Amino acid sequence: MNRIGGSEFRRGGSELWPNFFIVGAAKAGTTSLYAYLRQHPDIFMPEDVKEPHYFAEVRPSRAQRYASPVYISDRDAYLRLFRAGKTHRAIGEASPSYLWSEAAPARIHAVAPEARIIIILRDPIERAYSHYLMDFREGAQHLPFFEALQADWHSPEKGWAVSNLYVELGFYARQIERYLRLFGEERVHILFHDDLRRLAQGDREGLAAILRFLDVDVGPLARIDTSRVENGFAAPRAEWARRIAGAHWARWIGNTFVPHRLGAFIFNRFFVKASPPPPMDPRARDWLAAMFEPEIRAVETLLARHLPQLRHAGAGAGATAPMAAAVTMPAAAIAEGR
Repeated sequence: MNRIGGSEFRRGGSELWPNFFIVGAAKAGTTSLYAYLRQHPDIFMPEDVKEPHYFAEVRPSRAQRYASPVYISDRDAYLRLFRAGKTHRAIGEASPSYLWSEAAPARIHAVAPEARIIIILRDPIERAYSHYLMDFREGAQHLPFFEALQADWHSPEKGWAVSNLYVELGFYARQIERYLRLFGEERVHILFHDDLRRLAQGDREGLAAILRFLDVDVGPLARIDTSRVENGFAAPRAEWARRIAGAHWARWIGNTFVPHRLGAFIFNRFFVKASPPPPMDPRARDWLAAMFEPEIRAVETLLARHLPQLRHAGAGAGATAPMAAAVTMPAAAIAEGR
């Protein structure tokens, strides 16, 4: 993971901060929505750094230092990302760490209290499995899914770019509540992964609702191509591909010397192949279903609506779920606000 520094950018004597944020959840479709919105002529989102993670104040562990793309901790370097957007009506960025981070909402509110917030939720079991499959494909994870869940859940160290947070990133209720409390319901727009699927299938009204929320013209709607889904599942081409992709030296070279688009092309062309995702281990599904059911109920209470779209994978959970529900939450997770 690389950190960027730099000089100051100001507009008319005042700093130009984004006025909307796609804050997560991770693996819920933030990259696809970012790609769609960037096509609108009145919307500016940085091209080179889609996820600056500035307000999450990322502090990667030594082991994960090179396991993720660029993050930005320098205020001036962050503001410089948006210099080219000063003539646009909507200026935004998309960092999925902001939904998980306990401090990010207040930090955003301190500089952009009128900002609009977009949250995308996904069935937390599907989200965790998609997250694991990405880590496995990229050589950052080597354990089977159930064992990886247990190892990460009981890890004494927790944090973005510190642990995987397979379970914690799906604890949505308090994450959502923090944004609702600070920004108000009228400035928080909640989508679901199912909504992104419908956008990819041509749901123009769903996209129009997002544009209206951002207060931009819906006229250019027809020219926005939503047919491509970003970050869809792909399997590693071979074990050598996983090992190289996960090596610190390869990550360092890629992040330091290879332009993002070229790196993505090389990875997609030579390191992965099209393939359906493997079936989920039933032990993992049942354990996660028990962990997440109380959380989903809390989200339903918070949003005052029934949310079957958060229970796709858990609908088939078996008899082992009640036993899994008795798992004690680690102290580190409690410290993170759960």
